[in-house]
Amino acid sequence: MAQPDPLDEARNAVYYFDELSRSVVGAVLGEWQDTLRAAGVEIADTARPLTFGSWIGGDRDGNPNVTPKVTLEVIRLQHDHGVRHALESIDGLGRTLALSSRHVSISKELAESLQADLSVLPDLAERYLRLNAEEPYRLKTACIRQKLVHTQRRIRLHEPHVPGRDYRGGHELLADLTLMRDSLMANKGELVASGQLADVIRDVSCWGLHLATLDIREHADAHHGVLAALFDRVGQAYDSLTRNQQLQLLSAELDSRRPLAPPAPGLSEANAQTYEVFNVIRNAQNEFGPEVVESYIVSMTRGAEDVLAAVVLAREAGLVDMQGESARIGFVPLLETVSELKLADRVVDDLLSVPAYRRIVAARGDLQEVMLGYSDSNKEAGITTSQWEIHQAQRRILEVAQRHRTRVVFFHGRGGTVGRGGGPTHDAILSLPAGTLNGAIKLTEQGEVISDKYGLTVLAQENLELMMAATLEATVLHTTPELPPADRDRWYSTMTTVSEHALAAYRQLADDPNLPGYFMNSSPVDQLSSLRLGSRPSRRPDGGRSDLQALRAIPWVFGWTQSRQIVPGWYGVGSGIEAARQAGLEGDLLEMRQGWRFFSTFLSNIEMTLVKTDLGIAHRYVDVLVPPPLQGIFDKVEAEHRRTVEQILWLTGQSEILESAPVLRRTLSVRASYLAPIHDLQVSLLKRVRTAVGPPDPELERALLFTINGIAAGLRNTG
Repeated sequence: MAQPDPLDEARNAVYYFDELSRSVVGAVLGEWQDTLRAAGVEIADTARPLTFGSWIGGDRDGNPNVTPKVTLEVIRLQHDHGVRHALESIDGLGRTLALSSRHVSISKELAESLQADLSVLPDLAERYLRLNAEEPYRLKTACIRQKLVHTQRRIRLHEPHVPGRDYRGGHELLADLTLMRDSLMANKGELVASGQLADVIRDVSCWGLHLATLDIREHADAHHGVLAALFDRVGQAYDSLTRNQQLQLLSAELDSRRPLAPPAPGLSEANAQTYEVFNVIRNAQNEFGPEVVESYIVSMTRGAEDVLAAVVLAREAGLVDMQGESARIGFVPLLETVSELKLADRVVDDLLSVPAYRRIVAARGDLQEVMLGYSDSNKEAGITTSQWEIHQAQRRILEVAQRHRTRVVFFHGRGGTVGRGGGPTHDAILSLPAGTLNGAIKLTEQGEVISDKYGLTVLAQENLELMMAATLEATVLHTTPELPPADRDRWYSTMTTVSEHALAAYRQLADDPNLPGYFMNSSPVDQLSSLRLGSRPSRRPDGGRSDLQALRAIPWVFGWTQSRQIVPGWYGVGSGIEAARQAGLEGDLLEMRQGWRFFSTFLSNIEMTLVKTDLGIAHRYVDVLVPPPLQGIFDKVEAEHRRTVEQILWLTGQSEILESAPVLRRTLSVRASYLAPIHDLQVSLLKRVRTAVGPPDPELERALLFTINGIAAGLRNTG
């Protein structure tokens, strides 16, 4: 089986975008507008209450397969599908707009637009001119269709944009559609203007011609590597500077009028690719419009200098004009580890305190996007501390943004599993700190969650409606803290106690020298790279087989889940709650469960993970696959699992986990009965693969792949 490349992954994502654009999003947006209208709220047809994005083909962090060329190819692929979708909508509109000029008039603006179109579209089929001579609206849709055909040809043949003859982006198509709408509204066409045409306008406002905005992500160190080479040319030893000195240098550089890089920088291959990405973004925006790429994410941001490094490189590519005070993309710090989350407010404060950067934010509408990483913080500190530090970081960042008179939008990098920020999206949104969701939220849907949520029309519509409803509710009703200050301070203190002891328990496990060997032996994680499940390597560069630091967060969670230990989803919770009870905080804990949505949602997710955990099945993996000297780790897992179940049952007042949700418990129980024989088969196959002599047996590996897929499908959120 060939390993998929980023284009294969992009094609898979585009399949879901196609399905959503055809059968789901239009219905959701129409119902959304009708519901608001019934409540006395009117929103424009061109409003964008829901948009889609992707970073497949743009996420370069640790994936050498995502080259600048691949990024541009993914943008072209998405545009091809976006134009096809627009053509379908326009064809449907053309069949409806049969209004005759004998009965209705058209606006002066529409008449002038038609004349301009016909002058630059000589290849418009003669039959349109003949048949639609007295049907100006249908003739206009024929012109729009011809522009879309030209756009499709331009993308396929890499031809330059010709104004008026093809579309550079969805905003140009929207201009034509709104021109028709305004003319209809002024000339007895209100019904069709507010009906099918309004549906098409809403659709194009959501999808544009680009289908989904592509986020670009790169590791902070990559930018510093390029800058070190560029500054070396001007006699500045960049690598020898402290982080604060780098901050000062980059701040001054943004105000400089001279270019830092020569026309041909002569960089190493890795640095040249990082540098070239910014040129690709500029060229893509020039060719397809500004909406194709809007955000540049800097992963592993440890300080403001990490973001400024990307800004300086963007300036070199012409994406940022400090003299003209314009910025064609926004810059997004990604805060991933616990130490970064603890310093989140300082990072954002330092960034917004740089006058040159603050002008960039002003040029972007006084909006600063901040991404929060759930996966790495969980892998480093366990679920309790990860969730709690993310919750606190949002509050502190919001306070900083308010001081700088800046609106902040949080981008939640949630994964499929609870350990990576997963769980019911509606509940997760409503459990965010009050005021942090100020009309907008951005979040990821990853892995098998995409097919689970959006594979069927009815499920896709329900999930989108729940997400939008929660966003509206949080924006309108959760603007101020729901807790009295005294309770809030007391409960935050109690949660901090739980977090500190949960972290200590988790680190005791994570720091055990036997853990790497135990983890690799007790799970199929060592097979993931050979199974070719995705284009991204399962390990970061230079990571050895037993180095858990080099293992990415997704295979870390995936491995524990396949063996049904699911350590990232609950480990440490029992120790944290037990310690808080021993400190005399039982009353606070019970109050928190009843009166604090964040805490109750946290407990609900832990319960779901505990039900999916099956240490009886896990024991088979340990007995058969783990060498006896390493099996002591399982004793720790069993002890903490027992402790966590006991504490959750005490806190929720139940006799068994998920007793209050019998339907969910029954569903998970039925799934578990089907999964048990697949686990047995996987253990047997792992034993055979690992003890085999000679070259790998492709049939064995194929069978093992089926067990991995089967378990993932049965548990649903596994990675």
